[in-house]
Amino acid sequence: MADCVEVIGDSVDELRQSIEELGHISRSNFALTMSDIQTWVSAALTDEDTCMDGFAGKSMNGNVKTMVRKRIVKIAHLTSNALALVNNYASTQSNLP
Repeated sequence: MADCVEVIGDSVDELRQSIEELGHISRSNFALTMSDIQTWVSAALTDEDTCMDGFAGKSMNGNVKTMVRKRIVKIAHLTSNALALVNNYASTQSNLP
């Protein structure tokens, strides 16, 4: 469980950093900043998967395991949606003159 808490903390940091960078994006730094943001959001999603993997075969209370897994799945789904939005934004903006 401690490992899961640590990687979810990393995930939160990566998402927070992504949001902060979106506030500083400009035409001159668009490609590099969007690449960084895509990397961080993707890393956050990987962290969430790592947390889920940590529950495989662990002997812990079934109710706790189910509750945590359910929440991590929801967070991962939202993070995946965020990554799709970031990717879409990056591709539409890069095609502008």
